[in-house]
Amino acid sequence: MVIAPSFFGNIELGSIPAQEQEMLIGRVVEATLYDITGDFSHHYLKLFFQINNIDGKTAKTLFKGHEYSRDYLRSLVRRRTTKVDGLFNLVTKDGFKLRISVSALTLSRIKTSQEKIIREMMEKTIKDKAVALTLDQFVQEMVLGKIASDIYNQAKLVAPLRHVGIRKSKLISAPATLPQSAPAPTPEAEPEEEAAVSPA
Repeated sequence: MVIAPSFFGNIELGSIPAQEQEMLIGRVVEATLYDITGDFSHHYLKLFFQINNIDGKTAKTLFKGHEYSRDYLRSLVRRRTTKVDGLFNLVTKDGFKLRISVSALTLSRIKTSQEKIIREMMEKTIKDKAVALTLDQFVQEMVLGKIASDIYNQAKLVAPLRHVGIRKSKLISAPATLPQSAPAPTPEAEPEEEAAVSPA
């Protein structure tokens, strides 16, 4: 039985057959936030967990990352609006390194200078949170929308916004002292980002 980390309530994620239990270490399991919360409005958010410890018949996991589903991301983009993207690397209070992709979608086209200000607000909010929160706390606030809400409340003073969200995250490395952990994931090339501005 594969379970989610404790801050997700140790929810069962399913089972993976393996000839030897040790072969499960490092395997990545996918779920949706809906699978964990039971709230259907969370079905668009995919979560990834990496098995890092075997305890009897239970496989414990570490948060590996999340992303919006492609269909949901497409549904957010509108004509004659601007999509402001930010990509940030950060380190949590307990030493986990993450790469975070944030998107803000406006109600109408905005100036490049406004985009720059919004992106700076994204970075400050994200990094302030990372310094103050452990990985468990940061991930909870990230996937449940608290951090995005904080960004929205600041950025809406710069331009009218329709949506702000952390659309993707990836665990880059874990502290060396993490017990019985799988090897930290190696950085991977990021796929090309979708166009920041939808066609008129």
